[in-house]
Amino acid sequence: MKMLKYSFGLLLGALVFLSSCRDFVEPNIPYSEFDTGAYLRTIARTSTTFNFFDLANSKFALTLEVVDAEDGATLETVAINVQHRRLIPGVGLEYTPTEPVLIKTLSASDFATNTESRFLRSSFEISADEAIAAVGLTPADIEGGDVFEFSMVLTDKFGRTFNRENVSGNIAGAPFYDSPFQYFVSVICPSDLGGTFEYTATDMDSVYGSCPGTISGTITFAPITTSPGSYRISDGTFGFWNCYGDSWGSGDVRLNDACGTLTMSGADKYGASYSMTLVSVDDTNLVLTWLNSDGETGTATIKSNADKPWPSNLK
Repeated sequence: MKMLKYSFGLLLGALVFLSSCRDFVEPNIPYSEFDTGAYLRTIARTSTTFNFFDLANSKFALTLEVVDAEDGATLETVAINVQHRRLIPGVGLEYTPTEPVLIKTLSASDFATNTESRFLRSSFEISADEAIAAVGLTPADIEGGDVFEFSMVLTDKFGRTFNRENVSGNIAGAPFYDSPFQYFVSVICPSDLGGTFEYTATDMDSVYGSCPGTISGTITFAPITTSPGSYRISDGTFGFWNCYGDSWGSGDVRLNDACGTLTMSGADKYGASYSMTLVSVDDTNLVLTWLNSDGETGTATIKSNADKPWPSNLK
């Protein structure tokens, strides 16, 4: 019995000791140069894209939490740098300027306590206009698909710096840490062409069959969630195959909207690829000529729905 009481006492003492230590584990961070350091946990990605059609109201905005051995108190500054990049087909990435430039500096006073953790947090935003000016460009220079790379350098009161160069892969990418020290803000072109529409088709031609005159029906552009700006077309021939005795079946042809530039891609159930030419567009009618690699073609006039005119930027 004495041994049982002694063992119980040891267990109770251990529990008291552990509970008195609170839920603190010193952030032993595997930087390439430091055993113990600091990192910036990403709490909220409030805005991480710029809208090509509304640059004046676009912004990059985050909430960051500084994690270190003193609950964030070792932080001195966080320098935020920016660089613009563009993919040039056949050439590669073009950076403007060639090296990142400073756009904003957060000081220790910008980080404050919060009700959700013991570490200090800061929320900030940088407008698209500020980012564009910082890299020496104007809004007229920006294209859909451009990317602004924001990188951060944390300096602590010991003079040490932590950044994307010395952070480990675990700290940068693991969900718990989520501290990449860099964020890629893409210039996107929101697209909203999804729906079911009435159409008429003319000028159809094929070596496999014919369908003279005009046919009509409905067509669906179904948004593809994994590929923003792309829509699966319910029938890439706009009724032509049905008219001469075939059926669309399992074809996968897409309408793609890249900042207003329309293209067609994908293949039908026989493996023939598809392309298109935009003939004309106004609020009510979108007219296109489709063509597949088997030489089949036709022209479709697609009517907009009553409450949703075709966008004026389509081309």
